[in-house]
Amino acid sequence: QVQLVESGGGLVQAGGSLRLSCAASRSIFSINTMGWYRQAPEKQRELVAVFTSGSRTNYADYVKGRFTLSRDNAKNTVYLQMNSLKPEDTAVYYCNAVLVGAGPVKYDYWGQGTQVTVSS
Repeated sequence: QVQLVESGGGLVQAGGSLRLSCAASRSIFSINTMGWYRQAPEKQRELVAVFTSGSRTNYADYVKGRFTLSRDNAKNTVYLQMNSLKPEDTAVYYCNAVLVGAGPVKYDYWGQGTQVTVSS
């Protein structure tokens, strides 16, 4: 199992920046994939950016060039630096971690979510 604790959301004007943090309760080396999703009101949850099992990074097209995913292995923490924010980036952002067990069986874990609001 893994617990995920997010921080860093808030209210920002369009064009501004925020950095989200997600601290895991175990070494992120033991986590198969880890990253961020978001969910806007009345919309489905969608991928923002994740580290894959091959240590590559996948970004959604709508954040490429604006958001950067990074990690601090010593702190078991993943960060999402969000620049040039737009009102359409307003959503609850969720940290996600996937563990792979025997079988293989995948286990999905989610943080509590942090609100990001971008005003125009």
